[in-house]
Amino acid sequence: MTSTAPGPRAGRKEWTAFVVLMLPLLLVSMDVSVLYFAVPAISRELHPGSTQQLWIFDIYAFALAGLLITMGALGDRFGRRKLLMFGASAFGAASVAAAYAPNAELLIAARAVLGIGGATLMPSTMGLVRNLFLDEKQRAKAIAIWSSAMAGGIALGSVMSGVMIEHFWWGSVFLINVPAMVLLLALVPLLVPEFKDPRPGAFDLPSVPLSMAAVLPVIYGLKKMAADNGVGPVPVLSVVAGLAIGAVFVRRQRTRRDAMISPELFRHRGFGPSIAINALATFAMMGSAYFTTQYLQSVLGKGALEAALWSLAPSVCVGFAGPAAAAAVQRGANRALVIGAGFLSGAIGYGILALAGTDALWTVLIGAAVLASGIVTVMSLVTDLAIGTVPPQRAGSAAALLETGQEFGGAMGMAVLGSVGTAVYRSDVEDSLGHGLPTGTLDQARETLGAAVAVAGRVKGRAGEQVLDAAREAFTHGMQIASAAGAVVLLAGAVLALVTLRRVGPPAGPTAGGADSAGAGEPAARDEERGAAAPETGEAAEVGAAAEVGAAAPEMVPGR
Repeated sequence: MTSTAPGPRAGRKEWTAFVVLMLPLLLVSMDVSVLYFAVPAISRELHPGSTQQLWIFDIYAFALAGLLITMGALGDRFGRRKLLMFGASAFGAASVAAAYAPNAELLIAARAVLGIGGATLMPSTMGLVRNLFLDEKQRAKAIAIWSSAMAGGIALGSVMSGVMIEHFWWGSVFLINVPAMVLLLALVPLLVPEFKDPRPGAFDLPSVPLSMAAVLPVIYGLKKMAADNGVGPVPVLSVVAGLAIGAVFVRRQRTRRDAMISPELFRHRGFGPSIAINALATFAMMGSAYFTTQYLQSVLGKGALEAALWSLAPSVCVGFAGPAAAAAVQRGANRALVIGAGFLSGAIGYGILALAGTDALWTVLIGAAVLASGIVTVMSLVTDLAIGTVPPQRAGSAAALLETGQEFGGAMGMAVLGSVGTAVYRSDVEDSLGHGLPTGTLDQARETLGAAVAVAGRVKGRAGEQVLDAAREAFTHGMQIASAAGAVVLLAGAVLALVTLRRVGPPAGPTAGGADSAGAGEPAARDEERGAAAPETGEAAEVGAAAEVGAAAPEMVPGR
């Protein structure tokens, strides 16, 4: 294991800066779900077609996923604070444009700019956290809080959406972003110093479209599988094409000195497994959300806002999970064992969900809480491991890779577990109602639980009740089977963590502040002294190259 000297501890100003940096995190995660309750109002006002409505939802995620790698690399080269300020300005302006969009086309365009802004905000803020907290324990605590807030932000977005729509017009769900971005633009220059690589080399411009062409077809194919509830030729070809282009992108990164994703990121044995484990954790989180949100509304019959409020309950446990896991590791617990325990907790949560019947609110909430707590435990620890093991000047690229992996994992979770649950649902509905409904009505009821609820409303009477009961039973059975599959995946994740991380030491101590060398102030020699103060043992041969980068890392700008 690597023995490292403790870095300078962050003070009140750094922690205040961290709170400010939480603003874009919450807003970007909330924007994933903020449109849930606004769709009916948008449909009434803007009259989007079915394809336009799909793009109103999906263009944000596509822009975000496609540009994360590019924006992470740009932040490392040109300054993370600078990119953060640009992203905040774009995010705020696009929020206003979306709120007052007079037609579907302009709303889609505004959502695309929101995605671009989100792609700049996420890796920039995570990279800045890496540089603000040089002490390993403080950094682990900050990232644990970060991971918990990100998970809670998605649930909070749907609630805020419901509250705003209940009292204001649909555009108000976007205006929530504006005050926070104004505050961010005012406080970041005062609290957060600039950080960037002082010797970035040339920017690999051809890799920008290549990275997008690798990421977007895969994300599209997985989302298409989830939307169509199955595997078809178009999504499969899309995924295959993306993977093929991805292989070309990886080869380019491995053979160029000015690579967008430097190969040195993977020189520490924990970085690559951290990305895979983080993606697997997101797979589980989003896969469960696919079922629990529908269960609360369509099985238990709760209104949209009531269901969103109930969905916040598991977030209370999530708020404690990340910091508790970080504290356990700091007190000497083996990181791989704690991550494995987090996966085991997630598997238990899925097991509880597999026991739910058609009237089991508390079973579902408890299962979701146990699952989410385990997943946040995993995500906070592997994020800290990945960010802490890379050279400070590469933290933005590392964060971008982690977040891109999350996008893949979330899309895969909804596609795979959603397809499993849908296959069971359709089979059960046909077995239960195949002889009692006309063929056209049966086909509609078999599509989704929501469609079956609509059919039951039209049929009415005893026949309508039978349709509704059969559909709810079928959906619950599908959730049970998918939950069992999810539990198996998480048990495999526990084994993966134990095998790949058991000999991985803690994240390297701070070898440098990693800040912009353009400012006058603290000399680079002081950072070199910090790097020299960290003795190398055990793993030094494996991370020697990273240590060399640390010794030459840029100095910190004063004024914090």
